[in-house]
Amino acid sequence: MSGIVVAVSRALGHAFSKVNQDQIRLIVGQGVEGDAHCGETVKHRSRVRVDPTQPNLRQVHLIHGELFDELRQAGFSVTPGAMGENIATRGVDLLSLPTGTVLTIGGEAAVEITGLRNPCGQINDFQPGLLKAVLGRDAKGGLIRKAGVMAIVLRDGVVRTGDTIAIQRPSPPHRPLEPV
Repeated sequence: MSGIVVAVSRALGHAFSKVNQDQIRLIVGQGVEGDAHCGETVKHRSRVRVDPTQPNLRQVHLIHGELFDELRQAGFSVTPGAMGENIATRGVDLLSLPTGTVLTIGGEAAVEITGLRNPCGQINDFQPGLLKAVLGRDAKGGLIRKAGVMAIVLRDGVVRTGDTIAIQRPSPPHRPLEPV
């Protein structure tokens, strides 16, 4: 199974959206070079207030491009980078991957999925009602978070639009994704 990168983005400051780039560089144990969330310890402001020494399990944010299609059908205007992701993909069911899945991107860079992005109320500041649109319920009533996955960088590399994504699932038993 493989997919493709449809956009790459970063932001120097803590803004909700990120700016699309021709390429981004992933740095082992840090994240996206030149991005506000790059570093060994947590950079998300709400988490820094709780404990600034926590490891950064949110170095790279990935969203499946199919979510943009779903949101457009629901009347939202969301393009790659707008929801703060670093890498937008297509053809990879990111939300179904188990924790610990390794994605090799462009044959060079590699990231390990650490968990789900837990969307917060800021998403409604971007577009009213968007938070509800990126949340759902499964058949048993459990909450489904559709706003992408978070990862750490395992191998340095440049990532560009059009790069292929290879998927390597961890050995069983698989752990389902939880918010990080």
